[in-house]
Amino acid sequence: MKALSPVLRRSLIAVILLAVVAALTFALTRPKPIAVVVAAVESGTVETTVANTRAGSVAACRRAKLAPPLGGRIEKLLVHKGDRVKEGKVLLTLWDDDLAARERLSREQLQTAKAHVREACELAATAAREAKRSRELAAKNFISPQATERTDAEAASKQASCDSTRAQVKEAEARIAASRADTDRTVLRAPFDGIVAEINGEVGEYLTPSPPGIMTLPAVDLIDDSCLYVTAPIDEVDAARLKVGLGGRITLDAYRDRHFSGKVRRIAPYVLALEKQARTVEVEVEFDNPGEARHLLVGYSADIEVVVDARDNVLRIPTTALMPGNRVLVLTDEGVLEERKIETDLSNWEFTEAKSGIARGEHVVTSLERAGVKAGVHAVAEDKPATRKP
Repeated sequence: MKALSPVLRRSLIAVILLAVVAALTFALTRPKPIAVVVAAVESGTVETTVANTRAGSVAACRRAKLAPPLGGRIEKLLVHKGDRVKEGKVLLTLWDDDLAARERLSREQLQTAKAHVREACELAATAAREAKRSRELAAKNFISPQATERTDAEAASKQASCDSTRAQVKEAEARIAASRADTDRTVLRAPFDGIVAEINGEVGEYLTPSPPGIMTLPAVDLIDDSCLYVTAPIDEVDAARLKVGLGGRITLDAYRDRHFSGKVRRIAPYVLALEKQARTVEVEVEFDNPGEARHLLVGYSADIEVVVDARDNVLRIPTTALMPGNRVLVLTDEGVLEERKIETDLSNWEFTEAKSGIARGEHVVTSLERAGVKAGVHAVAEDKPATRKP
């Protein structure tokens, strides 16, 4: 092989050096790929849901703010805060010595009336027998008809007196019932099984019933915590899509990272307009399995999410990857971000159904808020996308 001339050798070396310099220059001046977070397009379940606009709360199916219907001084307080009571349990009693004395008086009057009944009715029976004998004697012409009329009138009078005293017995019994009713008004009993949440009053203090239109503190606040539900405000526009019986999920601040299944039990038939810009409808969701969330307290902060529609095994993307106009950025195999317009359908805060414009296995960018993330730039996945389960 003929050796290269010195001039040709120097030219070849110069070309190689220029190529190396150009390659180094390109490598050093080429923009560094942007790190992005991506998610794989996959099949799964997509739901359309409605959620509350403001925090809801746990409420009891039965809650009674109790007070005796009669005012008076507290004589006995038989429960404490946190006590569990059974239906009919006496919670407190008011001073009722005057009413008890009145009831005793009524009972004495009843005994007197019964004694009068025995006396009057015995006389009426005797008079009736006398009248009968008079009629028999008159039939044999032993006495005059006028004497018979007198004995008949006497018997009728005695019988009327007997009937009158019987009425007095019923009147005395009615007075006893009225006195007992007044006495019962001084006794506060539990209307159902529950837990005593609050007590307002101590022995010796005076309780006053609430006048019409004026709210006063209840003597005892009783909660039936065996039946709980969540009540939360839903925007009036979203509330029109709901109906009783729809399933949903309940989230409690006290049980982080957990959801409890439930269903809509009531939709308020009116709109709350506490603020002109925030018109809402109160929606109640009950727990499917109340035992799952143990030790719930009435008043716990809670959120609800009602499932309006759902589809299984459909192509879906994270909703955070969706840009205005139903556009997404796809990280291609060449490491370039490519903008796509897709057709969507069902959507919620987590997933959106992709009907066309993208294929399973492609990767969409979810970190759209990062600087420099746009179509045409070079990018690299920050982490290997994890495949979500349907």
